[in-house]
Amino acid sequence: MLLWLQLLICLAVIGYAGYFLSRYGDIIAEKTGMSASWVGLILLSTATSLPELVTGISAVTFANAPNIAVGDVLGSTVFNLFILVIVDALYRRETLYSRAAQGHILSASLGTILIAFAGFSLLLDQAGMSPAWGHVGLYSPFIVLVYFVAMRAVYSYERRTLSEYTEVSAERYPDVMLGSAVKGYALAATAVVIAGSWLPFIAKDISDLMGWGQSFVGTLLVAAVTSAPEAAVTISALRIGALDMAIANLLGSNLFDIVILSVDDVLYTKGPLLAHVDTSHALTAFTAVMMSALVTAGFIFRPQRRSVLGLTWVSLGLFLLYILNTWILIHHGQ
Repeated sequence: MLLWLQLLICLAVIGYAGYFLSRYGDIIAEKTGMSASWVGLILLSTATSLPELVTGISAVTFANAPNIAVGDVLGSTVFNLFILVIVDALYRRETLYSRAAQGHILSASLGTILIAFAGFSLLLDQAGMSPAWGHVGLYSPFIVLVYFVAMRAVYSYERRTLSEYTEVSAERYPDVMLGSAVKGYALAATAVVIAGSWLPFIAKDISDLMGWGQSFVGTLLVAAVTSAPEAAVTISALRIGALDMAIANLLGSNLFDIVILSVDDVLYTKGPLLAHVDTSHALTAFTAVMMSALVTAGFIFRPQRRSVLGLTWVSLGLFLLYILNTWILIHHGQ
């Protein structure tokens, strides 16, 4: 009971602090006057993914739990796409995909490429065929390069949507000073760092106590907890009518999450990270690929009607893929 209580505390801290991370990050982008839409995109995508970054670093350095680190990253990409199902259910005006900006096709497609490459590299490493430079797999610098190219492309294509959102945010917080926003952002980030560093140790103890595999715990439990900021920020953006910002936050977080694999790979000194984890993570990676492809199809087809359970056929497919991935990990994860 004590371990589960600690897990719930982590969830509460990360979810609460994650909301303020995005809030103050957006204010900072506005107050600095430095290409507000671009700074806002960077701050939001990195801020809501900070728990995955801290948890991954802690898992590969102090906790010696590489499966939790990789499971957290790949599981978070699946969970972020599952959040779109919740957004579609809550957005009652029209369907999510009929109102979303077309620019999301680009970020969803680039996310699909990065996630697929991560799964491909994992299978290569497991087969002993992936080249490495010292203890770092050569896939890591490639992932970072593609990420920066993707972020530049997403910014260029979606800057109109982001600028509209940041203008609304500036009007909502006219009395907040830049110094106060920076302090609030730093305090929220500190809370996330502390909770994120604590999380892999709790997850490892739970996996030992319950007899569960670390890949299962990392992909389902830890990923759900570290995705709490994405969920909080997305629902908050939806409540103020910023649908496109809610979607961009999730898709941008998926791009940054894959970069975290490269960071974890550099810090894991026992060899290429993906060569020391369970192959079941590849199933999660390619589940995320299928979900991303389905989301892209939804943005192109733009379904106008809801079908089963008040969801579009796209969201229904995302829901079924998430359930399938969960079932596979429960029965076959290591």
